Amino acid sequence: MVWEIVALVAGFISIGVAAYLYSWVMNQRNGSERMEEFSKMVQEGAAAYLRRLYQALGILAVIIAIVILLALGWETALAYLIGSVSSAAAGYAGMYIATRANARVAWAARGGLKRAFPVGFYAGGVMGLSVVGFALIGMTFLYMLFKDPNVVLGFSFGASTVALLAKAGGGIYTKTADIGADLVGKVEFELAEDDPRNPAVVADNVGDNVGDVAGMGADIFDSYVASVVAVMLLGNVLYGMQYVLFPLLLSAAGILASLIGMLVVRTGESNDPGRALNTGTVVTAAIFALLTLGVVLALDLDNPWGVFWPTVAGLLAGIVIGFTSDYFTDIDQQSVQNTAHSALTGPAILILDGFSYGLLSIVPSIVGICVAMAAAWVLAEQFGVAGTYGVSVAAVGMLSITGMIVSSDAYGPIVDNAKGCAEYGGESEETIAVCDRLDAAGNTAKAITKGFAIGAAALTVLALFAAYAETVQVSVLDLREPGVVVGLFLGAMMPPLFSALTILSVGRNAFKMVEEIRRQFREIPGLIEGKAKPDSALCVDIATQGALKELALPGFLSLVVPIVVGILLGREALGGFLAGSIVTGIIFALLMANAGGLWDNAKKFIEDGALGGKGSDAHKAAVVGDTVGDPFKDTAGPSLNTLITVMSLTATVFGPVIARLVLFRL
Repeated sequence: MVWEIVALVAGFISIGVAAYLYSWVMNQRNGSERMEEFSKMVQEGAAAYLRRLYQALGILAVIIAIVILLALGWETALAYLIGSVSSAAAGYAGMYIATRANARVAWAARGGLKRAFPVGFYAGGVMGLSVVGFALIGMTFLYMLFKDPNVVLGFSFGASTVALLAKAGGGIYTKTADIGADLVGKVEFELAEDDPRNPAVVADNVGDNVGDVAGMGADIFDSYVASVVAVMLLGNVLYGMQYVLFPLLLSAAGILASLIGMLVVRTGESNDPGRALNTGTVVTAAIFALLTLGVVLALDLDNPWGVFWPTVAGLLAGIVIGFTSDYFTDIDQQSVQNTAHSALTGPAILILDGFSYGLLSIVPSIVGICVAMAAAWVLAEQFGVAGTYGVSVAAVGMLSITGMIVSSDAYGPIVDNAKGCAEYGGESEETIAVCDRLDAAGNTAKAITKGFAIGAAALTVLALFAAYAETVQVSVLDLREPGVVVGLFLGAMMPPLFSALTILSVGRNAFKMVEEIRRQFREIPGLIEGKAKPDSALCVDIATQGALKELALPGFLSLVVPIVVGILLGREALGGFLAGSIVTGIIFALLMANAGGLWDNAKKFIEDGALGGKGSDAHKAAVVGDTVGDPFKDTAGPSLNTLITVMSLTATVFGPVIARLVLFRL
């Protein structure tokens, strides 16, 4: 009981520090009425979208909870509802502070980068600490109450359901607005990115918050919880209490490491926010490694080194994957600048170059995942611990510094919104330039976080795969069996299908948005001259309705297809299905996240004055490339790691039921 209390206290400390940071950010001055007006429009739009999304998710959660109640019992159904609410609460908390910090960052930018950076970062810290705090409190409380990791699995399933729909819906919303704003505002009318005359600017800034704050927060919450629960399940089956508690204490150590890491995030003399964020991540990782050693020794495990070294292997792999994303997406890297130079020939070669670099970025990340998995397995076995448990612990090691990682991620959309506030408020070129500098680092931070989340999802779903195999007692998947091969291909099909559905959704909604923006410029007298205001609320409504409508089919397929495959073809076929989805899901996610981030920063490289700067032919080509990359990096790509987690959890949660209801076995 002592160790459970330690984990619970760590969760409450995380929430307490998040509350303090919220208070600090809200006490920062915002002296511009125009910027406050813009900020309030973003607040209202984001709140309206999340309210409608959560109403729909609430109905879905109740329906799924009833199914779980009938199939598995009230304990798991209760855990499912608590997981759903916790995930939604973490996302809402981050969105709430983000939409209020944007104008404060913009006002602080008047005093330079050193004054503005901490406002944006600490606002992001509210999100990061809320995610890990709510997650650890929920998991620990349920385990203390029921002493059964299978009940805590329901908590993870609830978090994953919300995460998939929040991330995919937020991604459809944000890219609907972003593409419309760019194609009409930038390309057709040569307006600045956040020019207040553009009717879609408010919707675009709302999208940053519902997609990259609330959506990404729910996404990382999901992976974080799933990795911990997978280790708890395996620890319960293979060993005993100490090995069940170990991942909870690792999460507590990660919270402490993240809090210390946040203290060292300073821009320093270099005035480089990107370096400051990366330094914070590296310091957090180093402190976490030391704390992990303390945890394994304090727990007095039978084989402490068999869990310590796999944890470190996962942590190092997370950093490698994250910084691989940095290498392929940072505005100062050769890959970005080479792609930007290809814009001189038009959008075609620029898109081909960006896509090719995205493919190349898969290689080091996949190698990192493979090395981490092999190292975790071998090191665990070498010291007397099951290899499956070692791989699962590596996933927890990778995700334990989530507090720091999500803080850096949420920083991105906050400073992006700050630039919108500055332009809407008519601030000086110097202030807007500071916001631009903050925003460029934010784009890279978001790319690193996406790479980190995808890598963590890879190890997490491998851990969940092991948990599924233990649950339904599948020891071997024989590729000579037709059912396994059919399942393998069906699973491999799901990530491309999901990507196609979400990107097509963005295309359909963006078409409506483009037509509406053109109509307003055509029919509102004086709009292009700045003498009249656009109807921003109508654009927000188009993005909201479109996102919620288009979300239904992808969400339905992710929950239903694994169950159908299991019931029709058997548990071995479902195992093949999960294996296929893991492989293609990780590859597609890495490609789209990194290619999209690269196209975005290639555009920003030109906007900074290179190759003719804003308004040049190269800039117009780069905007087209960025438009292609938008649904890659913010809709389909980051949703795929949640998709494969949801499908793995669905199989594991309903595994015992599926095993009893098989209709046909190939």
